[in-house]
Amino acid sequence: MDPRTRPYRSVLYIPGSKPRALDKAKTLPVDAIIFDLEDAVSVDEKVNARATLTQALAEGDFSPRMRIVRINGLDTQWGFDDARAAAAMNCDAVLLPKVSSPDDLDALAEITGDLPIWAMMETPRGMLNAAAIAAHPKLQGMVMGTNDLAKELQTRFRADRMPMMAGLGMCLLAAKAEGLIIVDGVYNAFKDAEGLAVECAQGRDMGFDGKTLIHPAQVDVANVAFAPSDEDLDLSRRQIAAFDEAVATGQAVAVVDGRIVENLHVATARELLAKAEVIEALQAG
Repeated sequence: MDPRTRPYRSVLYIPGSKPRALDKAKTLPVDAIIFDLEDAVSVDEKVNARATLTQALAEGDFSPRMRIVRINGLDTQWGFDDARAAAAMNCDAVLLPKVSSPDDLDALAEITGDLPIWAMMETPRGMLNAAAIAAHPKLQGMVMGTNDLAKELQTRFRADRMPMMAGLGMCLLAAKAEGLIIVDGVYNAFKDAEGLAVECAQGRDMGFDGKTLIHPAQVDVANVAFAPSDEDLDLSRRQIAAFDEAVATGQAVAVVDGRIVENLHVATARELLAKAEVIEALQAG
């Protein structure tokens, strides 16, 4: 499946150091997994985690989930060895933390070759350079690192995330301009399903493709929030039917539920129906 057309509703972080968690990930209904060698792994376990993850990816069947390996930064003592290991792992992409400029991606690409790259967007400089980062030829997706961004911005927590809207918006614009995948940051209160649903709805309304998650309990909420609803699909079908009928009678627009339907609305409707078909196929498989 083309990684750019598949769903990314739920993107779950899994520590690369924990065999039991890695094994459980094969059974979870997530669209993508970030196998983490960075924040989720203690300093003492960094080297062992690299070997553990290499073996798990070689021996385990994680399909149809997208397999993304987050390495330590290249400015750390583990980064270069992580990058070399990731280049040889049975994975779909490598995720670089704290990307601040295209130069960071150049340095990684020299090691990982043709392996697609994803970028953690979590620093003020990264926000300011989002357009240049998104234009990098090896970049396939962006992941918002909202915890680190909040720390760097010295913001207070707000449920509406207003202090981070400028950065989120800049990255969204950059990703959409280049046709990249972009997923929202984590929601830390993993037992608060209601709060997660609110933040997922906000992210979906903004244009994010999905949500990064820190606990399996969050998966179902994200999958629902970022999938087309039954109402969305019904409206899409009616828009397409009405527009086709209007075109057949020589009209350029149609009206559905009192609203104008033009070419652009029909294109969006067809994309939603196609996304729903892919989700259904993944769930069936």
